[in-house]
Amino acid sequence: MANDIRSFFNRPISIGNRVVAKRLFLAPMAGLTHVAFRQLAAEYGGYGLLFSEMCSARALPRENPAVSKVFCWRPGELDRLVCQIFGADPAVMAAAARRVEAEGFFGVDINFGCSVAAICKQNAGAALLKAPEQAEAIVRAVRNTVDIPVFVKFRIGWSDDPASAVDLARRFEDAGADALVFHPRVAPDRRSRPPKWAYIGRVHAAVSIPVFGNGEVFALDDARRMLSETGCNGVSLGRIAVARPWVFAEWTAGFEADSGIYHRCAHRMMALLAAHYEPVTALRRFKKWAVYFTAGFKYGHRFSAMLRGAADIDEVYRIVDDI
Repeated sequence: MANDIRSFFNRPISIGNRVVAKRLFLAPMAGLTHVAFRQLAAEYGGYGLLFSEMCSARALPRENPAVSKVFCWRPGELDRLVCQIFGADPAVMAAAARRVEAEGFFGVDINFGCSVAAICKQNAGAALLKAPEQAEAIVRAVRNTVDIPVFVKFRIGWSDDPASAVDLARRFEDAGADALVFHPRVAPDRRSRPPKWAYIGRVHAAVSIPVFGNGEVFALDDARRMLSETGCNGVSLGRIAVARPWVFAEWTAGFEADSGIYHRCAHRMMALLAAHYEPVTALRRFKKWAVYFTAGFKYGHRFSAMLRGAADIDEVYRIVDDI
């Protein structure tokens, strides 16, 4: 039944010293959950919190939002926006979190989930799951520096061991994390195997802070099954939210999409990117988004290839109109 899960998602939840009105979040995704996409999602509404793409903790204290491609935002979104940071040094991460708090974000999210080589080579992201003491020290340093809610996004670890995930979760709670967003895959796995939702249940049972599940929730029935199987406190949506930015409104407010929504959404995404970024960056980011947006179409591969081959913004509009 749609109403039962809608009621759950609309139930407020306390995270640290603040309250979130809904239990459905946008997951942070590099190159995708930027200011333009977040504005698009916000126009549909229905979410509890939005998360930024990853921001380098080393760069953040000196970052200029007027020119930065990642550390930028609309003032109206700050009260429901969490900034995700990555780095390896507790003091550097704490300094970045201090800047996040000073700018007025709802919270700060520590990235222990990204397994991309460029991040792991810096001993950041998921690489820190190999060093639980250092990861714990980072969370503690951030917690001791800021008063805003502290989130931790993490994976199982580098081997398929649920005990490792439980140990990490307990460490993060002990260090002062206010909420966990858990993606139950091993760090090297780039979606080659299904996420192990049962591990979300183990993590949730092991800690007293809220735990949000993440991983292959594509339909309302998926969300209902994750919640019933794991007992987690809410759901963090990644790929489905990028492909259908109105999904939050569908699942929390009963929004019904009409047949023209994909056409309007693609136009609006390109327009917002052009408003927030210079043309080359706007086009590049649209092409990355288009891979996800077209994935649900029967002819999605062809549609995606056409959009990724567009020479400029005007051609994007022509292709969208033609399709």
